[in-house]
Amino acid sequence: MKILVTGSAGFIGFHLIKKLLARGDEVVGLDNFNSYYDPKLKEARNAKLVEHKNFTLIKGDILDKETIDKAITGVDRVCHLAALAGVRYSLEHPEEYISNNIVGFFNVIDAVKRHEIPGFIYASSSSVYGGNDKLPANEEDRVDDPISLYAENKRENEMLAHTYHHLYGFPVTGLRFFTVYGPYGRPDMALFLFTDAILKDNPIQIFGEGKMQRDFTFIDDIVEGIIASIDKNHDEEVFNLGSGRKEELMDFVSLIEKECGKEGKKEMLGMQPGDVRASLADISKARKMLGYDPKTSIAEGIPQFVEWFREYYGI
Repeated sequence: MKILVTGSAGFIGFHLIKKLLARGDEVVGLDNFNSYYDPKLKEARNAKLVEHKNFTLIKGDILDKETIDKAITGVDRVCHLAALAGVRYSLEHPEEYISNNIVGFFNVIDAVKRHEIPGFIYASSSSVYGGNDKLPANEEDRVDDPISLYAENKRENEMLAHTYHHLYGFPVTGLRFFTVYGPYGRPDMALFLFTDAILKDNPIQIFGEGKMQRDFTFIDDIVEGIIASIDKNHDEEVFNLGSGRKEELMDFVSLIEKECGKEGKKEMLGMQPGDVRASLADISKARKMLGYDPKTSIAEGIPQFVEWFREYYGI
């Protein structure tokens, strides 16, 4: 297939495209290399992709409809991953989130309609479950209580995808990612921040007094779920993509310390606005309908990240 991946220089987009190219697909990548975090990391990811003859990069913005039209022409699927991610940044830059995550999403899905692309797969987030207390989170649970602007954006994306499917009939699949981590990961994520701080003997900020729990999902497992969604191309579905395991934050920190070979200086802080105390995915639907089968534990995944971090930064 020929597949358009937006956010191609992003963490998930980069790993997805590597796997698509390895199996013989042709990929068009669209990315604006914004400065939400260090663009050098995005350039490093992209440098590995452009080496492949079946990859074409279009440097541009999803807020520009002409750029999207250029990128989308002749593709068989659109996998829309481009977005401003993260809860905390949205508290300080709400206008950027509305433009990129709402208007940008509309621009892409409307182009899918106009170009009659027979399949739209897009990134949602576990954050849509918001203030729900029920665990594990199931796709049938209520998602009308977002507690961050980012969560609201992602829920609005799901609703727009539903409406466009209802009106125009093309297949749409939304993927609710649960705390994705791994090599080339985002610098604003806990694993990156903790590893960087520990290796530099700086204090690590641990929110929620360390009592938070997360469904940490290794990037390779997430990619397998995305590719299954592209291939299955269900009529209209939303899937949880997580590990299905709930980890204590302090166990996560201990594994990082073990791999770094030293104990971190911990600064225990309260909950941050927009954060949830715990997350856990019910992945039974994805197992049944996508053949999704996450295998990587944090004990296996964290060493791979720390090894990459040391090599990339020469530590």
